[in-house]
Amino acid sequence: MFYQLYELSHAAMSPWRAAADAMRFAYSNPLNPISQTPAGRTLAAGLEVFERTTRRYAKPEFGIHETTVDGKTVPVHEDIVWKKPFCNLIHFHRAVEPEHGRDPKILIVAPMSGHYATLLRGTVDTLLPDADVYITDWIDARMVPASDGAFDLDDYIDYIIEMLHHLGENTHVMAVCQPSVPVLAAVAVMEKRGDPFAPRSMTLMGGPIDTRINPTAVNALAETKPIEWFRDNVIMRVPWPQPGFMREVYPGFLQLSGFMSMNLDKHMIAQKDFFQHLVENDGDSAEKHRDFYDEYLAVMDLTAEFYLQTVETVFIEHALPKGQFMHRDELVEPSAIHNVALLTVEGENDDISGVGQTRAAHDICSNIPDDKRQHYMQPHVGHYGVFNGSRFRAEIAPRIVDFIRTHDDETTAPKKKTRARRGKR
Repeated sequence: MFYQLYELSHAAMSPWRAAADAMRFAYSNPLNPISQTPAGRTLAAGLEVFERTTRRYAKPEFGIHETTVDGKTVPVHEDIVWKKPFCNLIHFHRAVEPEHGRDPKILIVAPMSGHYATLLRGTVDTLLPDADVYITDWIDARMVPASDGAFDLDDYIDYIIEMLHHLGENTHVMAVCQPSVPVLAAVAVMEKRGDPFAPRSMTLMGGPIDTRINPTAVNALAETKPIEWFRDNVIMRVPWPQPGFMREVYPGFLQLSGFMSMNLDKHMIAQKDFFQHLVENDGDSAEKHRDFYDEYLAVMDLTAEFYLQTVETVFIEHALPKGQFMHRDELVEPSAIHNVALLTVEGENDDISGVGQTRAAHDICSNIPDDKRQHYMQPHVGHYGVFNGSRFRAEIAPRIVDFIRTHDDETTAPKKKTRARRGKR
C-alpha cells in the first residue's frame, strides 16, 4: 500500500500547493509594494521552496530547436521514427543543405534507470553539429497499460536489435551508463548471428560491465542483499487511476529517494542556497537551480521484471564478465565481436560506475583488433560529467566523434578533425 499512500499524500497536498503558488505570485508581483521589501521576498521565497518541494515533476522536453552545422545555424525537429509500448525512437532531424553530405549516424541508448532520456539533452546537443542523432526515449512504466505485457532485460536487448535494424547499415551505437551491458549483449548476439545490421562501432560510457572492479556504494548494496530482498521491499503495484494500474514496478519516487540519500547534505545545501538567491533577488542563480532540479526530480517507474533481472544478472551474478550471460536461450559471447569497433569512456571520480568497470569490456571482447579499440579516462569528472558538462563538450565528445568518423566508411560530409580542446579545470 506504500505507493497508494504516496499518491494519497500527493493528492492531499494539492490544495496547499495551489494556495502557496497563488500567494507566491501575489507576494512577488512587482505591483505589490511588499514584494520590494526583505519580508516580502523572504515570504515569496519560502512559498516557492514549499511548492517545488511538494510537487511531482513532469517529464521535461529536450527543447533542442537548432544547431550549428558548417558554421550555419540550422533548425532541428524531433521525429518519432520507431515506437513500441515501452520506447520511442526519436530522430533529431537537422535541416542541412544537400551539399553538406552524410554525417555519421549515431543511436544513443539512454539509461532506463529512473531519469528520462532528456537527462542526455547536453549529450545530444553537443553531438548534433557533427552527427545524425537518434535517441531511445523510454516510457514511464506507470503509463503503460498492463495489457501491453511485460518488459524485461531480454526485451530491452531485443528493442536495441530492432532499432539497429530499423536504422540500417553503418549505424554507430552509444550507450550511456546502465545500457552498456544490454548494448554490448545486443552487439554480441548480432555478430554471432552474422547480422548485416550490426553497428560499425559501439561507445560505452560509465557503464557497469564488471562491477567487481572498484565496487561503489551502489554495487555494494546489490551484493549485500539477496534478490528476494529487492522483490519484497522495492516492488509495488501502480495505483488507480494511472494507465499502468496494477502493473508491478520499481517506483520512481523510491529511486529518487535513493539518488538523493547518496548526497543528501549537498541537496539540503542547494535548497538553502536557492532560498537565499530568491531573497537576494539573484535571478540567474535561482534559474540555474530550477533548471537542474526540474530535470533531476523528474523520474519514471521501471517494470519490476526489468529491474529485478538487471540487479540479479549484472550486479549480483556478474554474468557478463563471467561468460554466463544469457539472452533468452542463447549464450551471449562477447568474444564473437570482431567487426564492431569499441570505445570505452570513464570518469576519474565516478561514484556510480567505478574506474575500470567499463574498461572491462575490452577484456571480454577479446577478438576486436587493436586498431578498432580505444579507452579514455577523463580526469576530474564524476558520473554525470562523463556525458554532460564542459569537460564532456571540450574533451570527451571530440574524441567520440573522431573515433566514430574513423570507423565510418560512408561518411561523405567533410571530415574535419575534431580535436579535443582543453576545458576549464
